[in-house]
Formats: sequence, structure tokens, C-alpha cells
Amino acid sequence: MTEQIVEQNATQAADDVNAILTRARHASRRMAGANRAWKDKGLRAIAKALVAEQDFILAANARDVAAGKVNGTSAAMLDRLTLTSQRVLGLASALENLASLPDPVGNVVRGQTLPNGLRMRQINVPMGVVAAIYEARPNVTVDIAGLALKSGNAVVLRGGTAAAHTNEALLGVLRDALDSVSLPADAVQSVDKYGREGANLLMRARGQVDVLIPRGGRELIQTVVNNSSVPVIETGEGNVHIFIDSSAKEEMCVEILLNSKTQRPSVCNTVETLLVHKDSTVLPAVLKALNNAGVRLHVDERVLAVLPAGITGFPATDADWATEYMDLDLAVKMVDSLPEAIAHIRTWSTGHTEAILTNDLANAEKFIADIDSAAVIVNASTRFTDGGELGLGAEVGISTQKLHARGPMGLTELTTTKWIVQGEGQIRF
Repeated sequence: MTEQIVEQNATQAADDVNAILTRARHASRRMAGANRAWKDKGLRAIAKALVAEQDFILAANARDVAAGKVNGTSAAMLDRLTLTSQRVLGLASALENLASLPDPVGNVVRGQTLPNGLRMRQINVPMGVVAAIYEARPNVTVDIAGLALKSGNAVVLRGGTAAAHTNEALLGVLRDALDSVSLPADAVQSVDKYGREGANLLMRARGQVDVLIPRGGRELIQTVVNNSSVPVIETGEGNVHIFIDSSAKEEMCVEILLNSKTQRPSVCNTVETLLVHKDSTVLPAVLKALNNAGVRLHVDERVLAVLPAGITGFPATDADWATEYMDLDLAVKMVDSLPEAIAHIRTWSTGHTEAILTNDLANAEKFIADIDSAAVIVNASTRFTDGGELGLGAEVGISTQKLHARGPMGLTELTTTKWIVQGEGQIRF
């Protein structure tokens, strides 16, 4: 009897998700036909509604955060889960900024008139139905919805049980705002009520979902990548490195390391490993500043030998070089040369973001040329690998793969292309 009930529930979930995806397809066609002014009106309506309904949203979020604490959720995950008035206002501001950006739909990628007189254009067009699977990140609900709408798509979300109340509140605000400006509310839907089965159904919805984007920890991302029959854009984990070469200045190094590690430790563009050239003189000041900021240092033998008095270092192992801490922990290694730093990064990097701090142009250029990650930064914080910071308005995620999209994914990355060929009776010989 129990097996029969489970089978009936699974069948009902499949029917319900199929209906959601059918409505999403219809909504995507309406969104594809909406002009920029109409889409921007929808984004501004959502921004206004987020501000107006922030007390309602924060109350729902408080329930999720309280449950997370009871369930022993890590500090890093709780930080991602938590919304504040300032963060809600930030989401609204990002939507306003998104509305001010050019519409990618219809942009001509290339075009020419061929010798036979055919006129050819390749233009950006919406993907169609975009799905996202993520965990404990309510900001993603708004970011992905905003980007999908501006680029003329519909979106179906699976936001995870940890943020269930927050995402439900946000979804209602988003849908009501779209409806208020006569855009289809079904352009933003969720399968959260179906739990893991909802996620599984999205992964198997080939032909109904045009692209699936996972955001979260390694386990979630690899589960989606390995089990999905739908095309996936992989947003990878961020085992991020900074290399300080022998010419880098102390003040800059201290400020950048503190910002890269402590501004928001729980996010994927936070530095996780610091590599320092053996001839650098800035290491004591950097380690003191990090220690004073509460960072736990996991150090190799050479760094352990030169630790300033009063600073505790935990012996580093290979596990530390491979770890995305997402917390106030940092692995530190001394290297003999720039090539050794590059070799270390090639061994342990996840291909997200790597930075060099240097006053040597030749070293900077070699680092840029030899590092194969989605973002390479010279003399700036790794926290700038972010769609909003790089002028994209917001981001769906940071892709560490190489097909279609790489790095922060904004509006253009949620479009594909269409070829338009116009003639006057030409035939091929």
C-alpha cells in the first residue's frame, strides 16, 4: 500500500511539473515578443514591490534562518541564506540597474551580404525556458528571474528546502509584480513544493527545459551535471588563489587580502589559497592583518617557520590546497618562483578566479597568459568576479566551463543565436 501511494505521488508530481513547464513555454513565447520598454517596466515593478514588501519577505526569511540554526546549518550557509533590509534594497537596486542596460535580444552578432546577393545576419534570441537548481540562496531567486525576464525568457526555479519560506514569499512578490504590468506571471514559477523529485523532473525535462543552471556546493553541481539530460551550464566551485610576487607593495597586499578573504567569506569569489614568493617582504604584515580579522591560517612548513609571534598556524595538507572553505580559513604556501605558483594553481584550481599582486608588468603578463581560469585579476580583489561589479547588472552564476558561457553570466549568456538569411530567389548550384 505504501509503495502504491509513493507511485501515485510521483505520478502526480510528474503531471504537475509537466503542467508548470507547459505554462512556462507559453510564457516564454510572450516574453520573447515583449519589447525592451515592457520588460524594463516589469523589472522596475518587481524592484518597487521588493521594497514595499520587505517586511513580509524578511519575516519569511527569519523563519528559514531560525530553522537553519536549529538544524546546525554552517555559518557560511547561514550567511548566504540570510536577507537583511540592506540586502533586499540591494536586490531592488540591481533590478533597476538591469533595466537600464541594453536589451541583448535582436543584437546583431555578425552580418554581411554574400557574393550571390544573400543578406545574412546572426542575432541574439532568448533561450526559451531556463531552469535553475540552487540551495539556500534567496538572492538567486531574484537575480535569475530578473536576468531571465530582461533577456526574454521564462524561468522555473528549484530553490531548496533551506530557503523554502523566503523563496515562496519572493515568488509571490515577483509574480504579482509581473501581473501588474500585464507580463505573464508564469514567466517565473517554482517546483519547490515537489522537493527533490521536482529537481529530478527538471533534470529529465529534455525538450521542455532549454537550459539548466545549478548553483551551490560541489555535491549539488555535480549531481546536476552527472544526472541531467537537459543541457547544463556548470557554475563551478571557487577554489580561488592569490599570488603575491616579490615586487608587490605591502599596503596593497594587506588591503586586497583582507577584502578578498573577509568581506564576505561564504561566496565563491572569496580567496581560499594565498601563494607568496619567497623573496616577498610583505608576508608578516599580511598574516598579522588576516589573523587580527579572525582568519584561521593553514600554512606550509616554510610559512610556519616565519609566522609572526602570537599567530597560530595550522599545518596545511593537500586537503587544504583542494578546499573551498567558504569561511574564515585560508591556506598559505611559500613558493620559489612565478612558474611554481602557476604550477600550484594549475594543480588545485577549479578554474574560477586567480589573482596576482605585482609591480612587475612582465610577471603580470605571464600570469595572464599562463592561467586558464574564467577570470584572471591583476592587483585587485577577487571579489570583483561578480556580474554586478563587472557591469552585467546581476549574474545567473559564474561558469567555469568553456562552452557557450564562461565567467559571470549576464544577459547575453541567457540568449542563443538565430541565423536570418534573406534573398531574392537565389538557388544553390
